[in-house]
Amino acid sequence: MTACPTGIAHTYMAAEKLTQAAEALGHEIKVETQGSIGAENVLSDNDVRDADGVIIAADKDVDRSRFVGKRVLVVGVAEGIRHPGELIERVRTAPVYGGEDGGAGTAAGAAASAGTGGGKQRSVGYKALMNGVSYMIPFVVVGGLLIAISLALGGHPQADGGLVIPDGSFWKHVNDIGVIGFTLMVPVLSGYIAYAIGDRPALVPGMIGGWIANTGALYGSKAGAGFIGAIVTGFLAGFLVVWIKKVRVPRFVQPIMPIIVIPIVATTALGLFFIYVIGRPISWVFTHLTGWLGGMTGSSAVLLGAILGLMIAFDMGGPVNKTAFLFGAGLIASGNQTVMGMCAAAIPVMPLGQGLASLLRRRLYSEQERETGMAALFMGLFGISEGAIPFAAARPAQVIPANMLGGAVAGALAGTAGVTDAVPHGGPIVAVLGAVGGVPVFFLAVVVGAVVTALTTVALVDLSERGKGGKGAPAGAAAAPAVTVAVAAGAGAGGPSGTAAATGSRTEAAPVPAAAPAPAPAPTAGEGDEDGAGDEGSYEGRGDRAQAPADGHSVPSPSPSPEVLSGYLTARTVRARLAAGEKEAAIREMAELAAGTGRVTDVAELVRVALAREAQGTTGLGEEIAVPHAKTDAVTAPVVCFARSAEGVEWGSPDGTKARLVFMIAVPEAAAGDEHLRILALLSRKLMDPDFRARLQGAEGTAEVLAVLAEIR
Repeated sequence: MTACPTGIAHTYMAAEKLTQAAEALGHEIKVETQGSIGAENVLSDNDVRDADGVIIAADKDVDRSRFVGKRVLVVGVAEGIRHPGELIERVRTAPVYGGEDGGAGTAAGAAASAGTGGGKQRSVGYKALMNGVSYMIPFVVVGGLLIAISLALGGHPQADGGLVIPDGSFWKHVNDIGVIGFTLMVPVLSGYIAYAIGDRPALVPGMIGGWIANTGALYGSKAGAGFIGAIVTGFLAGFLVVWIKKVRVPRFVQPIMPIIVIPIVATTALGLFFIYVIGRPISWVFTHLTGWLGGMTGSSAVLLGAILGLMIAFDMGGPVNKTAFLFGAGLIASGNQTVMGMCAAAIPVMPLGQGLASLLRRRLYSEQERETGMAALFMGLFGISEGAIPFAAARPAQVIPANMLGGAVAGALAGTAGVTDAVPHGGPIVAVLGAVGGVPVFFLAVVVGAVVTALTTVALVDLSERGKGGKGAPAGAAAAPAVTVAVAAGAGAGGPSGTAAATGSRTEAAPVPAAAPAPAPAPTAGEGDEDGAGDEGSYEGRGDRAQAPADGHSVPSPSPSPEVLSGYLTARTVRARLAAGEKEAAIREMAELAAGTGRVTDVAELVRVALAREAQGTTGLGEEIAVPHAKTDAVTAPVVCFARSAEGVEWGSPDGTKARLVFMIAVPEAAAGDEHLRILALLSRKLMDPDFRARLQGAEGTAEVLAVLAEIR
């Protein structure tokens, strides 16, 4: 199940990513989306009964009462987009949900469940706030668009530059309907914050508390407390109901507690407390905040616009973005539309800028990334900032700073000219619908911000590629094969040999004389080092093996080594016998094996990240298989290691078996998306074949192991 506060982009992006990951890993999946148009592809009772596990990727409150008795993993919606494969792994060992929160799926219960699943989780307060925002946004959008349309089509220009709609006209009635939407915005925000904390009994006190907060006349104030007051009443109502629920009452009173007693007591107590104690102070803060923002001109407006632009661009739909968005949207109802104007100009900059960057320097991007860039351009036109997330996930160090710079420029330009926006949305679409004031400057701000983002992204990505020695190579594409010819030196077949290190560049060997004698037989796998690679004629990378005949001349091997997993797994990263007997030591041994390729800059960091991943949930798949993995910049290029353990290593696998076949995947952060998932999917699919596992266990030495592993495609 996927759900985000706005129900527009994140919800469906997470659903798509989870579906793709499940298909790649060979699993059946059904994803229910709880978007802005309601629940789609709803999970039936049969679906839930037959499911092995349930993943809830949501930043809002969802009902979990259906999933009692099932393994349930609760994470933020962004996790569903960025790490779908890992979630599918983790849900196999997730705790069984017992309905401890009463089956309501409250924020508190969700947080508790999520905490047992590992990974980064949202706080109770954040989930409750986002739940309120998700229900509030449709009211604001409908109200704002109706007001904007009625003013654009039915308004008459006034001498002071404003628009007025004649009383009794058709467009006046449309405008009135829009005003009702705005009026309901604040109570809905408060009510659903309370609902996320205290469940249904908290909805009524939350709604009524929000209405009181927005009606200043009730507590002797000229202005209501607005959305700030609504947030306060929402949290107060929610936690008040939670506290009342803990009070022990006679058994005959219990049935009427949630429908009569709790709502009445909580509503009365909250209403009186707000009217007599906190209403006026909150209203004073809101009024002065609104006045301060409304009086911002010149340099102060530029600063505010830049700050809001930075926040909007930082996490593209995440908590920082939503904080700025909520700030702007909440002030629309109070008559201050300039703050939302700044936000609206910054919202489309990230997807437009990243899409433009993929067009400007196509060679820096893979074909898939260029297609994503076209989609991002389209999403940017409709003000969906999440369109830039795939680029930020692939290259966070380059894309996020570029996004923030462009967003700050757009917000500052909009603030300078006093651009306004009457609806809580951004992008060219709101200008087309007539909701924006100062349209020419608005478009100028969007265009300039997008261009700044694109040019900065291109410069940073190009600089990064140069630093990696990958100038001209499309990002995300597999590295060019490293052809390394090992030159053996010594008195004879039994003498020591040397190898040319595979460091990712081509290493040329001395020309081989045409009259060189036939190559000596390849050494038996398993001779020499215990990893089976041996000291004689060892080879690395994807290059051909070179043997040392008795006269010391080097000649090409008669057959190249098999290419396994795009060359990420080679003889250099195979160990026929794992020495370690416990998990941490095994991971360290595998990391040191990976370091032999020259692709690991910090073994200790690689070990730390891999162990941190294990702390989130075991990577033991069962069937005597473990696939530890790490995403870290301590690795310069993807590398896969394989080792066998005769005795087995306790890995905490769900079926209780010890790991005898251990694969370790290490990828840099920039390749942590599709490439990491592709490797994991290929391995997982093939390792489910019992015959393949048996042949892998029985292979004698490195050469035979590689021959079996070459079947992974």
